[in-house]
Amino acid sequence: MKRPSLVALVTLLPCLAFAQDATAPVNEVMNAVTENWKELGSDEDAPQNYVDYYSEDFLKRLYSKDFAAKYHEAAKYPAYEEGESPFDYDTIAMGQDGCPIKDLKIEAAPAANGVTDVKTTFDNTHCFGERAPDWKPAEVHFSVIEEDGRPVIDDILRVIDGTPDSLKKEMDEIAADGAKGGVAPTQEEDPE
Repeated sequence: MKRPSLVALVTLLPCLAFAQDATAPVNEVMNAVTENWKELGSDEDAPQNYVDYYSEDFLKRLYSKDFAAKYHEAAKYPAYEEGESPFDYDTIAMGQDGCPIKDLKIEAAPAANGVTDVKTTFDNTHCFGERAPDWKPAEVHFSVIEEDGRPVIDDILRVIDGTPDSLKKEMDEIAADGAKGGVAPTQEEDPE
């Protein structure tokens, strides 16, 4: 009787360890987000060093190979001539302007089909003044998978007006538009 229980325990241990570790890459990215949006003590303070969420170090350690490949393809078409990033906004804080991050919560759901949904919520608009009565904190989901024996972020889903918006999809669109000369085709254009 003890043998089946032992087999079940040995089989489940890696799954339990992964579920606990699934928040590790998200924690590291969200620490960078929090640091990037940290309030300076005064206008005379030197700005802190910006942490690139998509640096080569982060891409190798915290993101899946597929995510990194999509980022590299999109990065061939930087948002600004003098830049390297394909984005013209903070993809996690979801904007160019914001307040220091506060009330950050990170929660992992149980894994399903090899993916752990790690939900983050935070307030980055508290300094903008009065809010709408239906205001909700920003919500970003990280799809975390196991790759090469470690948890990595495979996609980032920003919830905008209740709908998740995939960063991988956005990177695919940037790469496709860039390959066409940077202009998205209109519906009137003839594909031939």
